[in-house]
Amino acid sequence: MKALALLLALCVVPAAARADEALWNLLRAGGQVLFIRHATTTPGVGDPQGFRLDDCASQRNLSRDGQEEARRLGEALRRQKVPIGAVVSSPWCRCTETAQLAFGRVDEKWDALGNLFGRAPNADAQVKAMQPRIAGYRGKENLVLVSHGSTAYALAGLSPRQAEVLVLTPLGKDGFRVAGRLGPLR
Repeated sequence: MKALALLLALCVVPAAARADEALWNLLRAGGQVLFIRHATTTPGVGDPQGFRLDDCASQRNLSRDGQEEARRLGEALRRQKVPIGAVVSSPWCRCTETAQLAFGRVDEKWDALGNLFGRAPNADAQVKAMQPRIAGYRGKENLVLVSHGSTAYALAGLSPRQAEVLVLTPLGKDGFRVAGRLGPLR
């Protein structure tokens, strides 16, 4: 009888929902790396000519929708009881603001998470800096890295949407694997 009930449940619950629940369970257990692309920005590509990292007004920043997306991301992770450890961000303001709105803090700004759009020659060095930190992560909570789509692509070969989470499972000397994707979260 239990086997029949399980079979019926598997037929009724869509495969995507089962996959999402498995990913949430993985995150609730901790030890993962959440690689988050910043939330939605004002329209455009890249940053304005002459932008400065020390001047948010000179950069492309989060839109009002993006600010709300970042808040919803944090709320969804809290609702799912996902333990959050260190929150590390690219120094770009759209990333630090995403982290602040979602998690209430930025514990570290890390140049390795910086935007690679228009800065492709930096890709190898940044990926080489990120890989050991991700692969070697062993925390009880989840490490959060807030970055850019171009950086995610260089690291994992994936182009996440704005406010999307790539869940990376550290594998030690063998690097990491992409366990799944979440979001943008509602």
